[in-house]
Amino acid sequence: MVAPKRILLLSVSAGSGHLRAAEALRAQAALEEVPVSVRHLDAMQFVSTAFRKVYTDFYIKLVDRHPALWGYLYQLTNDAQPDGSLQKIRRAIERMSTHSLRREIAAWQPDAIVCTHFLPAELLARLRRNGSVTCPVWIQVTDFDLHRMWVHEHITGYFAATDEVAFRMAALGIAPASIHVTGIPVMPAFRSTGTRAECAAHFGLDPQRRIILLMGGGAGLGKLDAVALRLLALPYDFQLIVMAGKNLPALQALQALAIHYPQRLLALGYTDNVELLMACADLAITKPGGLTTSECLAMGLPMIVNAPIPGQEERNADFLLEQGVALKAIDAVTLDYRIDYLMTHPDKLADMAAKARALGRPDAARAVLHTVLEQVQ
Repeated sequence: MVAPKRILLLSVSAGSGHLRAAEALRAQAALEEVPVSVRHLDAMQFVSTAFRKVYTDFYIKLVDRHPALWGYLYQLTNDAQPDGSLQKIRRAIERMSTHSLRREIAAWQPDAIVCTHFLPAELLARLRRNGSVTCPVWIQVTDFDLHRMWVHEHITGYFAATDEVAFRMAALGIAPASIHVTGIPVMPAFRSTGTRAECAAHFGLDPQRRIILLMGGGAGLGKLDAVALRLLALPYDFQLIVMAGKNLPALQALQALAIHYPQRLLALGYTDNVELLMACADLAITKPGGLTTSECLAMGLPMIVNAPIPGQEERNADFLLEQGVALKAIDAVTLDYRIDYLMTHPDKLADMAAKARALGRPDAARAVLHTVLEQVQ
């Protein structure tokens, strides 16, 4: 009997998108007919507490409280030369902080590795260069933009969300033959859900009325209860689902608000069934993270993007607006206007939904996994 190929997935829990991309690949592997053993490691579980706080807690606080500063750092690091002194210091700190991760990788002896975050990718590029790692290493970029920190030598191949990202990869010296335009991996569940009526009934919603889904990302960023209250004051009979993610105070505030809006407001925390919520929604209001918006596109769900993090999310928003699948709300007044416009122009909402369905790549995880497996047969 042929031993299953061992595929290692490496992500970083800075936000939830990188983890979800890796989990999508693991879920897809469980559906494959060929034997494959997949392991997913969060690199932050193998580093020092101090290093983890910088990469996770500090990142979340920075983008939530000082987004302009994060935007500056995003551009600064994108423009920095790879052989600059600051970049060398950063890489040295990363190497000193990831001894346990390197030991774990060596102990498992994977046949191939897929990175859904640039930190382990950068580490493995160096290990490939010095011969410590010999198996193929792939990089899955998880935004509709390309930051320079994703780009490294000695990488087997890259997976890009769009042709434009692939073009940018080639412009930075990546061999075109090693670039694969697959989309961003989403869970296999996004390929097949129940009908709108079935999904609405699952959550006690009326499928005959409009349903708007308000999301704050995995961390539940943003003043969700204030946004919900403002939306519910609009003169339209829509139902509002608000996902607070892992933000317990936000969830409690929303649940208190829901008491005053029976049959109109559904407050939820973190859920693994977001595809069912999207299946019954007519519109999503969301931060434009790469994974969340890819899930919306896979479900043909139009978006209003709000409060994008400067840097990657602003670039994601630009892409979505250019493709006609989203509108952008720069503040609360603009959000009111966008909702008003879409509620009174259903043809526009339908057009956005059709374009989202055409742009979505619900099979991205399958495409990525098959490409990786073909190289290790």
